[in-house]
Order: sequence, then C-alpha cells, then structure tokens
Amino acid sequence: MFAYDPTNIFARILRGEIPNKTVAETAHTLAFHDIRPLAPVHVLVIPKGAYVSLDHFAAEASAEELVDFHRTVAQVVAGLGLEGGFRAIANTREDGGQEVPHYHLHILGGRAMGRMVQPE
Repeated sequence: MFAYDPTNIFARILRGEIPNKTVAETAHTLAFHDIRPLAPVHVLVIPKGAYVSLDHFAAEASAEELVDFHRTVAQVVAGLGLEGGFRAIANTREDGGQEVPHYHLHILGGRAMGRMVQPE
C-alpha cells in the first residue's frame, strides 16, 4: 500500500541534490522553509526515512524516529516565535491534497490562520 518513490523532490533534498533553507536537522528529521510559502512562516518538517504519508510514518517508523520528528516540530515552533499559534497540516494522498509522496508536515504561522476548512 505504501510504495515510496525515491525520485520525489524531498528524497532529492535529503540526498543533497536540491538545496534547501534548513531550519533544523537531526538524525531522523529535516525542517526547511517552503519555497512557495502560504503564510509569513511556512516550514516543512520531513522524516529522513522513506515514508509516503502520515499513516505510513505512524504505522512503520521506529519509536526513535517518531519521537525525534515530534520533538523537532516543537523545536522549530519555539525557534520561529509562534507563541500566538500556528497551523500544522499533513495533506495525505490525492483526496487530501498531498503533492509530494513523502510524508511532510506543514507548519504555518505568523498571522491568524482563519478557519481550518472552508465550507462548500
């Protein structure tokens, strides 16, 4: 069910083939600024492992990877000065709007983010 594509842009960033503006990096996690920000602060946090989506990561990542990822999110949020709040989004698969088949968490902030989902 979770077929990972090693040619996706995040895999290429992790291999150093594409540069990024790193915010934080650990043994298991990389956080970097989105190249198309949708808010004053827009950072992507990705695991270094080959995980397609949030549910894939949650089901198969090691305890060390899971803890490292979430602690890195906390470090990034604190370092970006998002005391007023932020939004964390994990788009998943086609219906969820996922564009890159590598699990990534969007951290958006720096302004009021509005409603979570607009009604149809």
